[in-house]
Amino acid sequence: MKRREFLAGALALGACSPVPSSRAQESVSSEGLAAHARRSGRYFGAAIKSRQLREDPDFTAAIARECDMVVQEYELKRGTTEPKPGKYDFSGADQIIAFAQKHRMKARGHALVWYAAQPPWLGPALKLANSGGREKLMTSYIDVAMPRYAGKISEWDVVNEAIEPNDGRANGMRANSMWMQALGEDYIDIAFHHARQTDPRATLFLTDFGLEHDSPRCERRRTAMLKLLDRLMARKVPVDAVGIQGHLKPYKEKFNQDLFARFLDDLRGYGLALSVTEFDIADKGGPPNPGKRDNEVAAVAKAFLDVALDNRAMRSILCWGLSDRYSWLSNFPDYKWADGQLSRGLPLDGQMRRKPLWDAIAAAFDAARPIGRSRA
Repeated sequence: MKRREFLAGALALGACSPVPSSRAQESVSSEGLAAHARRSGRYFGAAIKSRQLREDPDFTAAIARECDMVVQEYELKRGTTEPKPGKYDFSGADQIIAFAQKHRMKARGHALVWYAAQPPWLGPALKLANSGGREKLMTSYIDVAMPRYAGKISEWDVVNEAIEPNDGRANGMRANSMWMQALGEDYIDIAFHHARQTDPRATLFLTDFGLEHDSPRCERRRTAMLKLLDRLMARKVPVDAVGIQGHLKPYKEKFNQDLFARFLDDLRGYGLALSVTEFDIADKGGPPNPGKRDNEVAAVAKAFLDVALDNRAMRSILCWGLSDRYSWLSNFPDYKWADGQLSRGLPLDGQMRRKPLWDAIAAAFDAARPIGRSRA
């Protein structure tokens, strides 16, 4: 029996098998989530900011204990690194990569080509440029960022969030993207080919959100993603892996293990590696009692991760943050609590204590069939 079948029938919040108490685990072991991931042949990591490493020693110690992979939350997005044309500031990313190197962690690069978080000068420059100039405006960032971290960043989100069926295009592509408007869908081909040429050893990711839930919204997005991959593979675009962001919203949209498993099998059928790259759980709408809500969040996480790790192509799980102290969910209008309490969608609470979500992640790694761990 596959592990995902333990939830026969509909998934109910809180219906997962109990996982060990994090308090009990902490009393007998300081072993972090990375150790649990490592035994399954995989990696566990989190998105971080350089300021957190500089200013919060408790958070820094938690990252060093729990993770063996890190990604920049925003400090390799072009709006941060190239505020003026050709004038770069990689100081924040440099600190994060230095931390990763010191602690012998793998590092991801996020993101080379995205429709958002762009410097204000780029949009007007694109409108004035000819076809070759528009392409150069996109690839010039790849030319600078990838060589800077060659051998230190082993995988890159080359194109992030390319699909958006709600924009109304028949193929589901994001119409409201400066790159789509400037270069058409070929911008994806150009970006991946250029990235492959620039750093042939790096693993090149296509990443997107809204691929997880049993909802019409996510079904449209899954269909658009698969059709996009059909076109990219036919054009021999060098996509190595798909990143499933994993922002779960269990109190807004249902999750169905079998449906998600079929989608992951479809992705694996392209010969691609898989990773969950931005995992967290929006808990707004859950029970007001934090303890009850924590258990329900952990149950959803276990159901999701059991399916993800049941797929042999799944190589890593990264959370978008590690502690509730810094979660974006606590500030985003759709997900923040009106009474000002912190969202509780990450493995550690605001005091860096392990929660039931931590237990669920550890238990999912422990139950996963081992795979060969990537050395890239």
